[in-house]
Amino acid sequence: MKHINSRTGLAFLLICTFMTACKLDEYNPSTQSVDIAYGNKTGYEGLINSCYADLYFFHGKVDFIGPTEAGTDSWVNYGSSESGLSLYDVNLNTSTATVKVIWNGFYAIVGYCNTAIHFASEVKGYSSTEEVNAKVAEAYFIRAYANYNLVEQFGGVVLQTKSAAVSGVDATPKRSTEREFYDLIFSDLKFACEHLPIEQTLKGRATKKAAYALLAKAYLQRTRLGEKQQYAKLALETAEELINNQAKYKCALYLSDAQKSGFAKLWDGANNKNNPEFLFVQAVDVLGGLNPEGYNRGRTRQYYLPDLGGRGAEWGARETSILYGRSNSKYFKPSKYLLTSIFEPSETTADTRFAQTFTYKFYANVDKVITQALATTYGKDASVVGKTVLGTTAAYAGLFGTQQLEEEKNMANDAGLAVFTPNWTIDVATKKKIPALVADPSDLFDPATGDYKLATAIPASEVNLTNMFPAMKKFSSKMYDYTNQYWMGDIPIIRLGDIYLVAAEAALLYNNDQTKAAQYVNVIRKRAATTANETAMVVAPSEVTLNYLLKERGRELTGEHWRWYDLKRTGNLTKAYLQLTNPVVGVNFDDKKNQVRPIPQSQLDAISNAGEFGTNGY
Repeated sequence: MKHINSRTGLAFLLICTFMTACKLDEYNPSTQSVDIAYGNKTGYEGLINSCYADLYFFHGKVDFIGPTEAGTDSWVNYGSSESGLSLYDVNLNTSTATVKVIWNGFYAIVGYCNTAIHFASEVKGYSSTEEVNAKVAEAYFIRAYANYNLVEQFGGVVLQTKSAAVSGVDATPKRSTEREFYDLIFSDLKFACEHLPIEQTLKGRATKKAAYALLAKAYLQRTRLGEKQQYAKLALETAEELINNQAKYKCALYLSDAQKSGFAKLWDGANNKNNPEFLFVQAVDVLGGLNPEGYNRGRTRQYYLPDLGGRGAEWGARETSILYGRSNSKYFKPSKYLLTSIFEPSETTADTRFAQTFTYKFYANVDKVITQALATTYGKDASVVGKTVLGTTAAYAGLFGTQQLEEEKNMANDAGLAVFTPNWTIDVATKKKIPALVADPSDLFDPATGDYKLATAIPASEVNLTNMFPAMKKFSSKMYDYTNQYWMGDIPIIRLGDIYLVAAEAALLYNNDQTKAAQYVNVIRKRAATTANETAMVVAPSEVTLNYLLKERGRELTGEHWRWYDLKRTGNLTKAYLQLTNPVVGVNFDDKKNQVRPIPQSQLDAISNAGEFGTNGY
């Protein structure tokens, strides 16, 4: 008889605290044989809970940014200790820590799910087969999500379908093909679509809308392996099942009004905990902190911050702020391509997505008088000398009591504006008269290379502003700012806006139906503007190409952990494309190697056929 691995028992305990309102009778299976522990309803539901556990360590954590956002057309490495994922240099190897994290994490999920699937036919205590199927369907869904990430990150590696808790660990694993991975993903998700409930009592649980959404995305991703029309047709049909039956599946897009775009409402903190666009979500217990690591959540925002404690502090900003996060943990800068080609570099654009995706106005903590010395250093006009950048910090009464946040006073006419980083270029004369640090694309990027300016190329008479840039602000609405590190909002893993763009791309790949593709794109584009500006957002069918959609996905989904997969699916995860869009990333990219990650050394050391298995070319 096999006994439960201690990690499984630990995950059982952790996930019960993590899932909001999770209430299970006290039960400790750690000393029981697996057939006894998981053969009853209480133990089995603890096992299903464990299937979700490792997702917690990806979404809202730094370990999932590198594998999904870095090394693309969107970001430049900025102080991260693991530059390999950003630059494809020698630091990307079999010992890269983040690669090990995602390998271990997703395979741990697969292991729990395999055990749950195995015991579904043996568990007692449920009233019907349908009740058991609804429960095990969660395991099928989570296994599909884990395998989707594994095959996209690592290619055709080990497709595990047996429970190690029952049959033991395989010391001589064999590789499977990517097609075999996707065949299992499709099978798992079809079961999930059929048997998952439309709604769950506990937030963060898989539902039918999540299963249809992931199945649509998986069908679309599968087009990169061949049979493009076949899988595009399936992706379109599956996406349309959700789009055309939103009331049935309890989902909806936010609609624009005269004051706010639907996209702005999507990221409004007031909508975070009950958001109809979130199809699958990393749920966080905000008040009780009943999460695997308590309040250690949502640290994503701090990895995108500019130098608020250096250059910013000279103008009244501060490095460690409850509102903005900790700027001493900054890792990623937006690329020129992201700021000025994906997003429209215009102050008057009808599209609100740049303004809702990035913080580009940072406000002063305390009053800051602009001295002659400061004006001289920054090349300011004499008219700003003696002016005061007003402190904006004031009491904010929120979920976590009364806190001191910036942006609570002195906001009229930007009286407290300390740092201004627009994605449009401002003429020099105007910049000189703005009483704040201003860094626009002309200050950041070398026009000849498209990369950030090198310090050695900046004249000694000019201030180096290349660490002053817009900061990605999704997952950072202020009402969930618990501390300068922790943000307690829910994090969407898949959302409905994505599925409209899946449908558009699938329509093009299936039969080049630009009219249908434009129909879906324009829904997303119109809700990115206020109602008065919706017409300006509409694009003609002839404009909707695959390249256009890749940019549209960037505008809609920046920072949401899909960009690396999008480039891979569309054939743009290549040296040629990256050199064109984000040259510093493209320099080292190897088309024959870098479209998959290295197999972790810890895995190779644990098996007896490491030489036969291989390292993915690293």
